[in-house]
Amino acid sequence: MMDKLTKIFATNFKFNESEEKVNVEKVLDETTVDGVVKYIKSGKCKNIVVMVGAGISTGAGIPDFRSPGSGLYDNLSKYKLPSPECMFDIGFFRENPDPFFDLAKQLFPGSFNPTPSHRFLKLLNDKGLLLRLYTQNIDTLERIAGVPDEKLVEAHGTFHTSHCIDCNKQYTLEWMREKIFGDSFVPKCEKCKATVKPDIVFFGERLPQRFFMLAEEDFDKCDLLIIIGTSLTVQPFAGLIDTVSPKTPRLLINKTKCGQSSQLARLLGMGSGLDFDSENNYRDVLLLEDCDKGCQQLADALGWAQDLKLLCAPEGRREWL
Repeated sequence: MMDKLTKIFATNFKFNESEEKVNVEKVLDETTVDGVVKYIKSGKCKNIVVMVGAGISTGAGIPDFRSPGSGLYDNLSKYKLPSPECMFDIGFFRENPDPFFDLAKQLFPGSFNPTPSHRFLKLLNDKGLLLRLYTQNIDTLERIAGVPDEKLVEAHGTFHTSHCIDCNKQYTLEWMREKIFGDSFVPKCEKCKATVKPDIVFFGERLPQRFFMLAEEDFDKCDLLIIIGTSLTVQPFAGLIDTVSPKTPRLLINKTKCGQSSQLARLLGMGSGLDFDSENNYRDVLLLEDCDKGCQQLADALGWAQDLKLLCAPEGRREWL
């Protein structure tokens, strides 16, 4: 059915993907990792924006949300939730916050160390190349790795601060840690006695204002977009890939290919997505690899292997270093 609709639109509106012409300046010599490396080394690349997801944290031992038998949702089966997403629903949270705080205890900052992927992000900043890091993760490992607060946009919120759900009184990470690992488990506001929630974005809640304030300006300035460890399925985060300039190269480091839009979606103006396979591709590069190994490969090619090794040293030598 989708193929039929696509053909109808292509015929009636004279859209034909194979006949599209690229009329923008090509920045990369070749759409390969080597092409990206040459571009970075040329000195023309000065404002790298990075988008990251859960894939950069799996190497830290943080269980993902959906893997059968090991996902965080599976571990909470004892609560017999109507659906796994309930624990991130603010209405459900008000009635029964226990499942969320059980999860929070498993994920709480300080229980895990940054991965080589996180260290690579710090290295990009140390090299003066990181304009901004946009993360979907709530584990704060980017902060722990040393990415400065001003360079970080935590799109889906963070454990770093918390607020009372009624009076909005703010609490620190240390305060929250003491409560959920102490006798309280479900922390209560010292002012009004309502539940205090970490500043994680729940379903139906708006993303942090910082996300919207910075995204437009950052993606206009971006001269290289690096996407690591995200499936690019959650909006509005995923849509950011379509907001960079048409000439801006985009590198995806991930175990699976993602972020590609269907021809029909493109015809309907729903975003062009990443384009790895067409003959018209002039800027999108795919590195199908584990996030940590992919970042290591990029660091090696850039001549930064020793720098990354030193940043990883406090957490112990990794087998691929």
